[in-house]
Formats: sequence, structure tokens, C-alpha cells
Amino acid sequence: MSEQSSKRGGNRRLVGRLLVVAVAMFCFGVFAMPPLYDTFCEITGLGQAGIKTTGEVEANAAPRQVKVRFDANTNSKLDWEFRPVQSSMMVTTGEATTALYFAGNPSERDSAGMATFNVSPPRAARYFIKTECFCFTRQELAAGEEREMPVYFFLQPDLPEDIEELTLSYTFFRNEGDENDVAQSAP
Repeated sequence: MSEQSSKRGGNRRLVGRLLVVAVAMFCFGVFAMPPLYDTFCEITGLGQAGIKTTGEVEANAAPRQVKVRFDANTNSKLDWEFRPVQSSMMVTTGEATTALYFAGNPSERDSAGMATFNVSPPRAARYFIKTECFCFTRQELAAGEEREMPVYFFLQPDLPEDIEELTLSYTFFRNEGDENDVAQSAP
């Protein structure tokens, strides 16, 4: 009987240790990861860092012209045509600007996608402020549908002087499970 008691005691200790590890992992994920992710996004310009409203911007530098290039990519799992309407434009810092991207679904099926963005050079990302963008929400295109999608943005006036050109790049990915979602959301 003492062998069974020993096994039960060992199992209880193991369960207790596993429970402590699970709680520690949960706490790390809830409390430590969001600030680390935000810092990573701010440094690299990835994710949704750099999204601010005009009220959060301080204008203390003189306006100047900066060349903004536009890039578009589509993941191989999404059968869309996606490209910038204009490959580049000169933008005045502090001034609201609109750029258009073209998206088309040449397939015979409705589909949905989600865009991610990147600004390069990475240190320019914090000065590139999108106020409205198709990348904020899931996009649905019916079979054969084509659409121009705007992005409204401005460059903060305190953009470092040595940044004379930057690139806004989008990649559209297939929205997982979109066949069911698009079919269910259709009228």
C-alpha cells in the first residue's frame, strides 16, 4: 500500500508543478508579451504600430516633401490581383494624403482577405500615420469583383531629415475559413 501512496504523492507533486508552470505561462502571456510585442512592432514597423490619430501628433518641424513608394503583394493562397494605383508620390509632411490600391478577384468564387503592412526604412514607421486603411478590416471580394481601396495617411512633421524616401508595402493574405464566412454573410 505504501507504494501506491508514494505514487499518489509523486503524482500530486507533478500535478502541482505542472499547475505552477501553466499559471506562470499564462501570466507571461497576459502581462509580459503585449509590451514586448508593442516594442518589437515599434522598432521594426511591423504589425499595427504607427496607427495614431491626428490629435496625437505634435507638429513642431517645418513641412517638407518626401517621396513615398507603394508596394503590393498577394500571398499565394489568395487568388487576387493587388497593386498600387500609383507607384509613388511626393508627400508634404503634416499634410493628409490619400493613396489608392487596386484589388480584383479574377476567380469564380467569392473570397476574403486581410492585409498587413510594413513601412521601410523601419525607423520611419513611427512617423507614418494611417488614419483610415483597408488593412484595418477584413476585405471581401465577390467572384470577378474589382475595387479601388484607399489608404488615408500623413507623415509626421518631425520625420528625421535624413529620411527622404520611404516605402509603404502591403501583403494580402487569404482570410482563413473565408468560404464559409463569405457565403454566410451574403444576403
